[in-house]
This record gives sequence, structure tokens and C-alpha cells, in this order.
Amino acid sequence: MIKTILCTAAIATSLATGSALAHDSHGDKAALIYDHPLPNVPGKSMRAVLVEYEPGGTSAGHTHPKSAFIFATVLEGAIRSQVNDGPVTTYRAGESFSEFPGDHHGVSENASATEPAKLLAVFVVDTSETELTTYNDD
Repeated sequence: MIKTILCTAAIATSLATGSALAHDSHGDKAALIYDHPLPNVPGKSMRAVLVEYEPGGTSAGHTHPKSAFIFATVLEGAIRSQVNDGPVTTYRAGESFSEFPGDHHGVSENASATEPAKLLAVFVVDTSETELTTYNDD
């Protein structure tokens, strides 16, 4: 039930805003679907990004702003992820993980070569941040 509500809210908001963050040639697409200053935490905002992976799709290694705390939950399919030097872990629909300020996301990919996958990443970040993702130069 929660998965359905989150997915429906994410898609509805995405259609309403129509704003895309990035289209990566490796088979992922990211769209900013929510952006709101936190009224009780001056200088901080909550932003949500819907990441959609084609079958076999990947995101290049990347970091997020040093001010960002991220809560990510898989909405559909399965996603393989590695943060810093931790293990490569597969998260399935309904499972979640966090990224802390300064973390490096080395692996972020669809675990399936035949089915799409979706991830909702919720950021708590400095309101002044304009770039939510910085890709590695490799």
C-alpha cells in the first residue's frame, strides 16, 4: 500500500512539474519531483528525485552536495548500490538505504537486464545548493 502511494505521488508530481535533472546515456533518467524549504530548519530544503533505470541501466559514479543527507527507497524492480567502500548490495522494491554527507556512490544500477527499476531519493540539503549530483570524471 505504501509503495503504491509513494509511486503514485511521485508520478503525479513528476507530471505536474515536468522538470528533468539529467538524462544519462547509460540508461537512467532523474527528475526533480519535489522541492520545498523546511520551515523549521532555516537554510535547509527537502528535495525528492525520481530515478528511473532502463533494463540494464546504470548511473555513473557520483557524489552529492556535502550538505546532503539522502534517504533512498526502491519503488519498482531491484537496484544494485555501493556507497563508499561498502559492499555492493541489491535493494528490492520497498527496501531503503541512506547516504550521508560526503559519501561517494560508486555503483548505482538496475539489477535486472530485462525489467525497469525506479528509485525515490529524498534529500535534506542546503537550500542554496543548485547541483544535486556531481558525476566522476572517469
